[in-house]
Amino acid sequence: MGHGWQGAVLKLMRGKDFTFTVRSNERLSERLHRLSFTDGGMLAATGVHPTMWVRLWFDNGDRPHQRAYTLVAPDPEAGTFSMDFALHPGRASDWARAACPGDTIDATVQGSEFSVPDPLPSRLLAVGDPASRPAIDSLLDAMPLTPATIWYETSHARDGDHIPGGGTASRDVIHVPREDHGSQLIETVRTALPELMDDSSYLWVACDTATTRALASFARKQLGVPKERLYTLGYWRAS
Repeated sequence: MGHGWQGAVLKLMRGKDFTFTVRSNERLSERLHRLSFTDGGMLAATGVHPTMWVRLWFDNGDRPHQRAYTLVAPDPEAGTFSMDFALHPGRASDWARAACPGDTIDATVQGSEFSVPDPLPSRLLAVGDPASRPAIDSLLDAMPLTPATIWYETSHARDGDHIPGGGTASRDVIHVPREDHGSQLIETVRTALPELMDDSSYLWVACDTATTRALASFARKQLGVPKERLYTLGYWRAS
């Protein structure tokens, strides 16, 4: 399957292509499906970092369609990892529902970068949703002794079945229902951040693109958070 102009652009940006093979599938809940893969040599070639994600290419007739997914429990020695798929209408979810051991899918690694803060922060402040939950889990595991406050936006009653977890330190998970295209989450975080954000805390935001941009702007312009204590990435676009 060709990757069209998107694939050509990623190639120019030094994207690396791999083919993953499905090892197993597991329905975690009504809304969540997990697939395990062999990595086609990816992890040995790229290494692993917390919140690592890749672009999967799905068949969309004659128009290639790509979506980004976070790796779950990557094992470089075994060359394996898993991915969680939120089940909703769409080609990615349809493919995940039907995927069986032995099925393959093309992937491109480009744009995924993150380093654990050094020195470690006194508190991790994370803002996310079911799409970024695996990334938050990996952050908690990468900083196991760092307390965390997590604002977790949900759009479905069953989204709370799987909440961020990892590490051994205390963590506060604040559930925020998705309302008015994310405005409820924006207001909730804006209200709380001035008291929690200090010179030794770290803010990580990965929600829909508009929400992420709004919170990034607030952190930089209103709170003066320096770039070394702030990471933001829009995980998806609201339709």
